[in-house]
Amino acid sequence: MAKSPTAHATAPDTVWLARGRHTGPAAEESVRRRLLTLKQEEVIDDYREFDIPPEAEGSPQGHGFEARWRVADDVVVRARLTTGLPDGKDDVKDDVRDWVLAAESDLPWNLDWPSPATMFWPEDGGTPWDHDVVPGLRFRELNPLPPEDRDVKRLFKDCARRGWAIHVVVHEAMTPDELGRRPLAPMMPPSLRHRVVEHRAAPDQFHIVNWALYDLGVRVPRGGAIVLPGAPARPGYEAADFTVRSMFLDGSQPTELIDKVVRYAALPRPLPIWAERAISQLRDEWQLFTIEEARHLVATYSEALEAMTKSRDLYREAAERAHEALAAYREGSPDAAVPAAREEPRKRERFSLRALTKPLERVGGGARLLRTAGAEDSARDAGSPGSPGSSRSSASPDVPDSSGSSAVSGSAVDGPSNSGSTPGSSQGGSA
Repeated sequence: MAKSPTAHATAPDTVWLARGRHTGPAAEESVRRRLLTLKQEEVIDDYREFDIPPEAEGSPQGHGFEARWRVADDVVVRARLTTGLPDGKDDVKDDVRDWVLAAESDLPWNLDWPSPATMFWPEDGGTPWDHDVVPGLRFRELNPLPPEDRDVKRLFKDCARRGWAIHVVVHEAMTPDELGRRPLAPMMPPSLRHRVVEHRAAPDQFHIVNWALYDLGVRVPRGGAIVLPGAPARPGYEAADFTVRSMFLDGSQPTELIDKVVRYAALPRPLPIWAERAISQLRDEWQLFTIEEARHLVATYSEALEAMTKSRDLYREAAERAHEALAAYREGSPDAAVPAAREEPRKRERFSLRALTKPLERVGGGARLLRTAGAEDSARDAGSPGSPGSSRSSASPDVPDSSGSSAVSGSAVDGPSNSGSTPGSSQGGSA
């Protein structure tokens, strides 16, 4: 029987999630310097740094940072960034680090708020932290498609399967000038600038890009753009709703495309395993408390401890009373301390079909003997003188004489009387 697909939770509207790759050395040092600078500038309230234990023996440990800041009218944002080796790599000397960033606010996330990525990573282009987990792609730059058609298809397949970012494909109807090659990311709302990957298809790649997009079920118009659905597609995604028919690559702000990207970002998206883990760790393992939160936590622990102590005292009092009652009972009844002997249960007799049929056989045997004795009496009466049967017997030459008949009859009568083996036999003999 076919199994139904597992239903995954969707990202809460209060959570901001991103995932990327740092390709240069000293990734943790870059984060450490950035957090220290922002705390000195009072952009963030506080931060802390911690090590993450290795998941398996022999594997390298990860590193983590927590930071807390406030946005729009004192809304508190809590964020957690973790770094570690990419999946499938165990070489500690490798400088490449994958990072996962999860942030949550007290209110639904507003895309106009500052990007949490800029709270941990420097905004200058000198630090290579803004790479996607799909090799060769960056968030804040244009990403030209590979020249080979098979490489283009493989790229889109990896983006749909592995990427968490929003992927946008733009086809150039003609070769643009310098203004037309401005990246799309700086024009996006602040909280989307580090979650969008822009792919650029050259004018002569129109057929190649649509051939590569065939497996995703979408097409990009000539000189237009489309937001890719991902795999699986987000609930509510329709290709026509996220397609732009024409793009003017003259340096002006592409309002229509930005609006479609914002609408796409608002669609519910099932959380992969790494995203569920990141949100759980942010909520369950958070340690960077404010003074009010610490006081509330201490009060909660105190109430829980008091309740446990009271429950323990009540249990102890109940146990003492039970022991006293048992001692009093034993003193009042000397035999009470000695447990009564356990009676062995009677062994149940097995049912025997033979035991049931034996009396029936005896009754049946007696009935047969009674029938035999009745037949012999009739034969004896027929052989006596003066009876009609006697005259007929003497007239017939083939019938034995009366002496022979009485001998047979006598033996038949005496036999049962001497038997006496069954009650039926004794009754036949007395008759």
